[in-house]
Formats: sequence, C-alpha cells, structure tokens
Amino acid sequence: MNILEERNKFHKTRNIREAALLKFRGVDGYDVYNCSVPFIWNGKRYIYGRVERRAEWMRSLVRLFEETGKDEWSLVPESMVYQLEDPYISIINRELILGGTHVRISGGKLDTYYGYFYRGTKLEDLYYFTTGPEYMKDIRLVELADGRIGVFSRPRNDNILKKHGSESMIGFSVIHSLEELTAEVIQNAPFIEGLFAGGEWGGCNQAYLLDSGNIGVIGHLSYSYVDTTGEKQSSYMNISFVLEPDTLTVHDYKIIGTRDCYPDGPAKLPHLSDCAFTSGIVMREDGRADLYSGIGDCMEGRIVIDYPFEGYGKIK
Repeated sequence: MNILEERNKFHKTRNIREAALLKFRGVDGYDVYNCSVPFIWNGKRYIYGRVERRAEWMRSLVRLFEETGKDEWSLVPESMVYQLEDPYISIINRELILGGTHVRISGGKLDTYYGYFYRGTKLEDLYYFTTGPEYMKDIRLVELADGRIGVFSRPRNDNILKKHGSESMIGFSVIHSLEELTAEVIQNAPFIEGLFAGGEWGGCNQAYLLDSGNIGVIGHLSYSYVDTTGEKQSSYMNISFVLEPDTLTVHDYKIIGTRDCYPDGPAKLPHLSDCAFTSGIVMREDGRADLYSGIGDCMEGRIVIDYPFEGYGKIK
C-alpha cells in the first residue's frame, strides 16, 4: 500500500473513542514506555514497562507494575529487574513468557542486541530459558488451538533490503514446545510476503489466537520522512492484520493508530515526535479494544478503537 495515502485515509475515517496517558508510580525521575500489553495473573492486573531516564540510551530496565487505578500503575516492590528494552508477554500452556531486547555495549557504543526470554508461573521467579538471533527484535509467540506455538520473527538487515526492498520482514514458524524455541528456528522462519514496501520496516508486537483458527496480529509499521522544517523524522504507527497460519495469507492489513491519536506530550528526541511503538490490545466489555502504545520513546498511551479483527473471528 502507499503509506501516505493510507495514513491520510485513516485520519479521515478514524474513530478514536478515548485517549489517555498512563501514569506510573514509584519510579520518580524515570520515563516508562514501550510497555508490554496489560495482563491478568492470579487475579491482579499487571504491566511490564521499559524504565529509563529521559537523557539516557541503552541503559533501560524492565520492571513490573500493578494496576492501582484507571490508567495508573504502581511499581511492584522487590519485583525482579531485567536488563532489557521493550518488554512483551505471552501465556503459553499456563506459563507466563516474558521477552525483551538485551543490548550489548562495547567501548561505550552499541555492539549488538538479542531477544531474551524468561518463563514461569511466579512473577517473582521467572527464569531465563533461551536467546533469539543476533540483531533481531520483535520476536513474538502465540499458543495455537492444538497446543503448538506460533513464532513471529523480524529480521532487519542489508540482505533483506536487497532481496525484498523493505528494511525488514516478518517471518512465521510453528514449534511444538518452548524447548524448540532456538535462535536457528526463529532465524529460519518463512517470510510473510507483501507487508512492507520500499523503505518501510515493522514487526509483530502482540499476537492473538482467534476462534476461527486465524491469528490476529497487532504490530507496527515504520518509515522515515523529512518534515516541513527539513528535519528527518522516524514515523511509527499501530497496525493490525489477520494471518492464516497454514498458508501465510494476510487479510485486512490496516493502520489502527498514529501518534496524533494519543494525547500530546514530549519525545525523547525531536526525530521521535511521530513515534507510536505498539504494545497490543485488551478487549473491553463494550466489544471495543483498548490499544496500548509507547509514544515518543518516553511515555505510554491508551486509545479506544473498534475491534480490529471484525469478521475474522473473536479472540479466544
């Protein structure tokens, strides 16, 4: 699709019912952003957040917060601290799976990064169990109807650009157990074609099994442009699509949110002022969905949208 035309079309037809910024207690002096989707565990509602000072890079920690009010989350005292960025969660066979990006620094500069994965049934005692491929973010898991596990990859490198024209691809593979989740399996996941055009990149941020057997994907789509002042901007938008896991056929690929759908606020750096890095959705009692997203690399927001997978099944 032509990204600018689709963005303009979305802006003309969007129906955002509510917009809010999340408040985080217990981490004064730090930003919390690019969070996991909220989740319920043992009767309480939690969220993992990326915690970092505004002026710092590559020094973030992932911490656990408990819901203490509407759009208010408080740090869970003495919860585990993870040296990760951009956390995400899945529930696989009644276990909580926490993933995030671990950054390795050498000589004060970025050396490389990996996806790290933790698992367990006790939030205070998750344990590390595997690592994703080097230089790969946005690896996501979803439990399928037959108990197998869908694995989304997101390679981004020069070879992808040369071969496919886009800066990244999304891959999808199926494994039988978490013990099969290895860097090799993730790296070799077959690609889902046609998601990104030239100069674009993106990934899956949260995946949902639908009662139709399809997978509902909430993700991000990104591209760079020069604004009216001549400055280069990195735009991140919230997207959704439906995937047939057996054929890798994509349906209903669309934009569901952009930075200006969320309340005004600062950005970590000027070129990130158009950044909405997707967390995921949580269904509401009224049939709509709360869409959560990091914004400006320094805040987390929430908007209410229509159910994005209408006509393709309900979330199980």
